[in-house]
Amino acid sequence: MNKPTFYVTTPIYYVNDIPHIGHAYTTVASDVICRYKRLSGYDVFFLTGTDEHGQKIEQAAEKQNITPKQLADRVVERFKSLWIKLNISYDKFIRTTDEYHKKCVQHIFSKMLENGDVYIDEYEGWYCTPCETYWTETQLLDGNCCPSCRRETNRLKEPSYFFKMSKYQDKLLEHIEKNPDFIKPASRRNEIISFIKEGLRDLSVSRVSFKWGIPVPENKKHVIYVWIDALTNYISALGYPNEDDLFGKFWPANYHIVGKDILRFHTVYWPTMLMSIGLPLPKSVFAHGWWTVEGQKMSKSLGNAIDPNWLVDKFGVDQIRYFLLREVPFGLDGDFSFKALIHRINGDLSNDLGNLLNRTLGMVGRYFDGVVPPYTVNDESDDKIADQIISTFHEIDSHLNELSFNKALGSIWELVGALNRYIDFSAPWNLAKDPSKRDRLGSVLYTVLDGIRVLSLMIYPFMPETAVEIRKQINTKRDIYKSTFDDLCKVRVLESGQKIGEVKQLFPRVDEAAFNLEITKHEVNTKQEEQIEYEYFSKMSIRAGKIISAEKVEKSEKLLKLKVDLGDWTRQIIAGVGKSYTPDELVGKTVAVVANLKPAKLMGQVSEGMILAATVGEGHKIVELPDTVAPGSVIK
Repeated sequence: MNKPTFYVTTPIYYVNDIPHIGHAYTTVASDVICRYKRLSGYDVFFLTGTDEHGQKIEQAAEKQNITPKQLADRVVERFKSLWIKLNISYDKFIRTTDEYHKKCVQHIFSKMLENGDVYIDEYEGWYCTPCETYWTETQLLDGNCCPSCRRETNRLKEPSYFFKMSKYQDKLLEHIEKNPDFIKPASRRNEIISFIKEGLRDLSVSRVSFKWGIPVPENKKHVIYVWIDALTNYISALGYPNEDDLFGKFWPANYHIVGKDILRFHTVYWPTMLMSIGLPLPKSVFAHGWWTVEGQKMSKSLGNAIDPNWLVDKFGVDQIRYFLLREVPFGLDGDFSFKALIHRINGDLSNDLGNLLNRTLGMVGRYFDGVVPPYTVNDESDDKIADQIISTFHEIDSHLNELSFNKALGSIWELVGALNRYIDFSAPWNLAKDPSKRDRLGSVLYTVLDGIRVLSLMIYPFMPETAVEIRKQINTKRDIYKSTFDDLCKVRVLESGQKIGEVKQLFPRVDEAAFNLEITKHEVNTKQEEQIEYEYFSKMSIRAGKIISAEKVEKSEKLLKLKVDLGDWTRQIIAGVGKSYTPDELVGKTVAVVANLKPAKLMGQVSEGMILAATVGEGHKIVELPDTVAPGSVIK
């Protein structure tokens, strides 16, 4: 009998990105549902990978004097090594530089062209290179800034192929309205419906201003739009255009799991492309929310991007997997807080689950010489535990099929709590004092051990290493990787008579005070320096300036008002160096000045630039230049 199939994808991640907690969140969530479905008897295919084409890669490689492919080969390991560290059980890792993928993209483009859905014209408009997205004039922010990343866009005018996306507007809208599960959660569905009803425009799907991409087969001067390239991975990885084998078996995908920032590409661009070439649409696209950090939006510029590699090294892989999926309902935005993480580790994991295992195995060691006792004497309280195990299984199944990870974990932890209360109610330490109650004592400990066996299966999709370790300690003979869906809803099947394994602490407690002190002293461990493109640095005008006068700013201990000669003009600059220099010490010095900074008011005084200085202890050391450098000289 053929197994049911289940196909899940993450987005392919931009290869030159530094992996962050958002990447980890999407991929861990996808891994959990895939592990659960395998346990449930499904034939699962789990796809992830990297997006390696586009102008950004070409420009980055050029600055490093290497080829784009050499750059991609080097940095792709960032993602592969992180997925190993996070215990991600993907079945295929696709790279858009793989030859079979390129051929698939060209096949799809040619098919759209043959169908009359692609035509050549001239594109004129605004393009955000970092986001690889086209924007209309009305969509831009603050003049010409991208509404997604808020960086400046470039106005393009070049020949381009266009995809008749507008042709499929009504058909797409009808599909979404007839298939409420196509876009989840419902709030995202409503957002996309509103977007489509505003009117779909034809989409520019080729570029001629750079070369690093997949060429249009019919016109190799054109490079296929990177989002057409990237989205195609979901079927190229299955061997399409060969519609047998993996493609015939697994398409359409059960879930594309993505962040909400790329929802439009997956629920408008991708399905209209599939309609054009006559393929079925994915069954569901689930868009989860964003993470903030301690209440602030996560970003490199704020220095609060969380490195998942460091998190795993510091706290443990299963601790991080658990926290990401327990703390926030999947689909909503969430706040990453170290206080909340430590609370989950010390409370849920160490106090609840860890303590349940440790005290149970401790009593088996004391009262039965480390041998699992048989179940011989029944009590009503045992049956209640058995009933709760069965009901918990059904709750988990329901929640995970809706990707409600935090609810599934909530149900599991209710069972953890029930087993701890069962121990307190049964009081094995009192039973041990009465030899006539030894059989009942053994039955109580057996009931808890068998409950822990079930728990190990329930938590396995979320915390695979912990699940395996628990089973080693209770020494069940059944390998977790050979367990099945049926094992989740069976009770009293733990083998009695064998010795328990070595007892180890599952989750060491985190000393919150010591951790906070460490973070204070070593902020570099939790913050990443922003890496900027050369184009941003090149916009900065740094010039030599000679300080011709200086005086204190009234009512300020550290601000000095400087007059600085920049060659053709003189600027007033307010500098916060008053605790390190007297006004007289600065007059006559040649210094480095950021000359194109927007004017700002400090203590009522207008500052028209910034003096560069190094922080030394609690003071500053101004960057001084030789007197031979003329005022106004450009510094690069």
